[in-house]
Amino acid sequence: MKSIYFKFSCSLLLVAMLFFTACQEGAKSDKVLKASVATTSNYPELLDRSEAIQNGKEWDMVQNQYADALNALKVKPTDHEAAIKMVQVFINEARVTGEHGHYYPAALKVIDEVLATNPASEDIQFQAKSLQASVLLSQHEFEKALEAAKEGVKLYSYNAGIHGSLTDAYVELGDYKKAVETADKMMSIRPDLRSYSRVSYLREIYGDMDGAIEAMKLAVSAGYPGYEQTAWARLTLGNLYESQGNLDAAEGEYNTILQNRPNYAFAIAALAGIAEKRGDLAKAEELLKEACAIIPEFGFYVQLAALYKATDREEEADKLIEEIWVMLQDDEDSGHNMNMEYCQIYLDVVGDYDKALEYALTEYEKRPENIDVNKLVAIAYYKKGDYENAQKHIEKASVTNSKNGELLLVTGLTAEKMGNKANGQKSIKMAMDTNPYLANCLTEELK
Repeated sequence: MKSIYFKFSCSLLLVAMLFFTACQEGAKSDKVLKASVATTSNYPELLDRSEAIQNGKEWDMVQNQYADALNALKVKPTDHEAAIKMVQVFINEARVTGEHGHYYPAALKVIDEVLATNPASEDIQFQAKSLQASVLLSQHEFEKALEAAKEGVKLYSYNAGIHGSLTDAYVELGDYKKAVETADKMMSIRPDLRSYSRVSYLREIYGDMDGAIEAMKLAVSAGYPGYEQTAWARLTLGNLYESQGNLDAAEGEYNTILQNRPNYAFAIAALAGIAEKRGDLAKAEELLKEACAIIPEFGFYVQLAALYKATDREEEADKLIEEIWVMLQDDEDSGHNMNMEYCQIYLDVVGDYDKALEYALTEYEKRPENIDVNKLVAIAYYKKGDYENAQKHIEKASVTNSKNGELLLVTGLTAEKMGNKANGQKSIKMAMDTNPYLANCLTEELK
């Protein structure tokens, strides 16, 4: 199930290869291996897609790719090229279906088997390390991902994708200077959807929202209409507009996604967020239920639980939260670090600030320089009434001059609580001017 930690997702789920650009449109249907066909125990299986996300010939092409790789491995278990193709299928399916608990461990299993044979081909070694870094990033194992990416660069330093993985790892570990350097290197090698998306995220981190939007527009225009990675880039562009309070522009991007890629669940859930901001809660609920029915994305369930809470439907919210805990445990069991997701849910849905702080500090121990981690730690301390510690983490979260609305809001509220009302009011005004639709566990206090 995909993470609700959207900042991470925007950057890292644009995986280091454009998988479908290499697919052959003329794949023969008689190669198709349905997921119901049993596979040997040595190789992870391809799960069936729901009809809503088969997207015409795309699903046939995926099955063909998997069938070809599987058949080649059955004939020759040391066929490394076939193993790499299988891993690419698994990473792509994790993105499209949200079945992270199955596909990421499956991808790592095959990668580990390739690397364990010490392949003579440096190209195979490089591809394995590049894919390994990508999966580890998606599982929020940033230190391990950084090491895998560094090993990949040693093998081949003129590949844009591996520099993208380095950029992502440095961002998440809070080394923003190195992230900028590696993103520049990536752009010099290949300015494409992946490169522009990293540039956009770094500009956002440094408070250049106009520049972030400009770069993400370039990312969208560099992609193929209808492909998942293009849809994700356009979704991110919509998120940027939405974070600035421009609901009309955001809505336009989300609707364009659905024209090019029908039933894209993330766009449907994003439209639910627009409807909620406009006060149409019935429409928001309808769209969220539609998104939940397409893929098992626990972020949609969190949105829906929050909506139930906002409309005093506590029993329905509690039932949904129980399902969310099961989903989170499933991701944890598959090796996914979920500290940030737990923290966000305890802050904004459950209202247990002790637990929120516990998870935030656990992640802080891993990534003490990351601005998003420090922002969540600050919010948790603020909700517990510990304003001095909140201020310490606000300072760490503000080192890049981010214009994030939540950060500006907790900065202002904390300043007021500590007696600096003038600066507090200034930051609060900046937060609401930046995003007048901001809604989290802090915004109730503004009323």
